Amino acid sequence: MTTVTPLPPPAPIQQLHHYAYRARDAEETRRFYEDILGLPLYHIIQSDFVPSTGEYCPYTHFFFRLQDGSFIAFFDLGDDEAALPSPNTPKWVNHISFRVDTVEELENTKTRLEANGIEVLGVTDHHIFKSIYFFDPNGIRLELTAQLANAFEMLEDSKTAHARLAAWNARKEQWRRERAEGKASAPLKPQQNDRPEVAARAHTPH
Repeated sequence: MTTVTPLPPPAPIQQLHHYAYRARDAEETRRFYEDILGLPLYHIIQSDFVPSTGEYCPYTHFFFRLQDGSFIAFFDLGDDEAALPSPNTPKWVNHISFRVDTVEELENTKTRLEANGIEVLGVTDHHIFKSIYFFDPNGIRLELTAQLANAFEMLEDSKTAHARLAAWNARKEQWRRERAEGKASAPLKPQQNDRPEVAARAHTPH
């Protein structure tokens, strides 16, 4: 009889340590994150070889610190090339969102960004939070978010999250079967629309 050794428990993940992306130019990126957004440049790693893979690829890896001790980091590979956008994904999908404490701070940052020639979308009302959206010099879409819902409201919302995702998964399985049979070609719509006012605005003549 084979004895199955139980797996160790997952490590309690405390917070995001860093998110890393390719930068076209280190100084251009530093000016944006440190001088405009106020995130201090905190750490730099430079090498000719990649520690995880051993491949030769000279780089400067630099980190900006957030208030909670986490980082957003970049690699300047020394060739003045930015990361290419994904060809099959709308530009608004992949993004990084940072939290601020108040809507006033959100609006102040929008003013600061626009004064530096950066186009900003919003303030957008998501009901549980408000956000602004903009792109950094590397083409990364960023969001600043001010939370509106309190901890109790978010906890209540979390109680339905698994059920809602399970309903979506079941509908997607059905959609996949229908697509395989040639009965479905359009993307699957979710089972409910949490933002009906957006659709109403989209169909209102301007």
